[in-house]
Amino acid sequence: MILLDGETLTLDQVVKVARFLEKVDIHEGNKALVEQSAEAVNRFLAKNKVVYGITTGFGNFADVVIPKNQVRALQKNLLMSHATGTGPFIRDEQVRAMMVLRINALIKGYSGIRWPTIQRLLLFLNRNILPLIPQKGSVGASGDLVPLAHMSLPLIGMGKVKYKGKNQDAANVLRELGLKPLVLEAKEGLALINGTQMMTAVGVLNAYDGLVLCRTADIAGAASVEALRGTDTPFDPRVQGLRPHKGQTNVAGNMLKLMKGSCILKSHIECGKVQDAYSLRCIPQVHGATRDTLDHVGHVLLTEINSVTDNPIIFFETDESISCGNFHGQPIALVLDFLGIGLSELASISERRIERLVDPALSNLPPFLTKEGGLNSGYMISQYAAAALVSENKVLSHPASVDSIPTSANQEDHVSMGTIAAFKGAEIINNVRSVLAIELLCASQGLDFIDESPGQGVRIAHEEIRKFIPTLTQDRVMSYDLKAMEKLIFNESVLKQVESVIGKL
Repeated sequence: MILLDGETLTLDQVVKVARFLEKVDIHEGNKALVEQSAEAVNRFLAKNKVVYGITTGFGNFADVVIPKNQVRALQKNLLMSHATGTGPFIRDEQVRAMMVLRINALIKGYSGIRWPTIQRLLLFLNRNILPLIPQKGSVGASGDLVPLAHMSLPLIGMGKVKYKGKNQDAANVLRELGLKPLVLEAKEGLALINGTQMMTAVGVLNAYDGLVLCRTADIAGAASVEALRGTDTPFDPRVQGLRPHKGQTNVAGNMLKLMKGSCILKSHIECGKVQDAYSLRCIPQVHGATRDTLDHVGHVLLTEINSVTDNPIIFFETDESISCGNFHGQPIALVLDFLGIGLSELASISERRIERLVDPALSNLPPFLTKEGGLNSGYMISQYAAAALVSENKVLSHPASVDSIPTSANQEDHVSMGTIAAFKGAEIINNVRSVLAIELLCASQGLDFIDESPGQGVRIAHEEIRKFIPTLTQDRVMSYDLKAMEKLIFNESVLKQVESVIGKL
């Protein structure tokens, strides 16, 4: 059970809720904060105070005053009018991440939302009643208005949800559960949809998957060094001490751990090579820079998931409502673009190692890692696939955050496009996973041609892969092998097996 308090949520906890269906509850102390914030909104109404989004319209309609007897209609209309998403529905885990992040922000007591409304959102999350949320339509300022509107519609009995594996009308699910649709009071619709929770939710999952790929890339890199009969001398701690970037130092240490006890390295210690190619020799510098990138991304995301991203913000102690820009996604947009760029480089250098593995002039292995070349093509076209994915990542790495299109009649005249950065980052991750899968397949095949045993970590990885994917003795449908290897990476099967013996990478 994850206990939310608005202050201490971690990235790993978000992943546990989103991907592993961990249940959620709210710290008992937060109820008073939420209720005091809602009471402040009631005082605004009682005093006929003009407050944005409570007694006014939205965006460029901020100057239109709404009569007190229409505040409920205003909030309902807000959700309906803003639910303009398009494109495919986002993944279940992304929806759950959005929901837990929105709850964590609302319970801080600055949003003017009622406790029963938060409780309904919590019920949806814990019962896995997942709103169907289109991926496209957010510009990432005023928060993720469009996707959060789709997330919120089912609370009032509108829109659709995924429940018990089926897409259903939210109204029917509420009836099945004996629940009435909520009637939103003043500020509640705006509180539900004004935030950065879609881009941040996808970003947190990207950051988690990115760290898995970083550790997996070290395994793949070490396996390639062994299969190519490289050297471990560039990973000497003395070298890293002269350029002490944290990521570089950690990766160099990982390489030594993974190749510790290698008979392959020992047997080629006097082979006459002066130095290895960059894609082998510079693994600490390249992989390490990506790790440092993800460290920064994680720091920004951790701040964001425990922040208030509403507008206006209610300060109930002084009965103030302050219009501000905390909904603007720029901090997230920039780091998610950075994440995509950093992870793309893991695939870029991996593809170069793949090329070396399949080229007999560089590898001293059979051409394209097959014994009967000509009749069999072996891993020839796997390198093509890796090249295509790396090239696609170059396009996807163009930053979304440098773009802005004014909205709402120029009232909202600078936007972040952070949600676009998040989703293209997710696509980059899929491509990187595929490229690393190809490298692990090729490196494993290369090791099959070598009589000596690799280092302990590499050997464990090789053995785990061979439990699921046999040595390629003659051509078969390579896509099946690739899918199997991608699954082993996503499920962390190889990674966990290696780390259980040599320690965390």
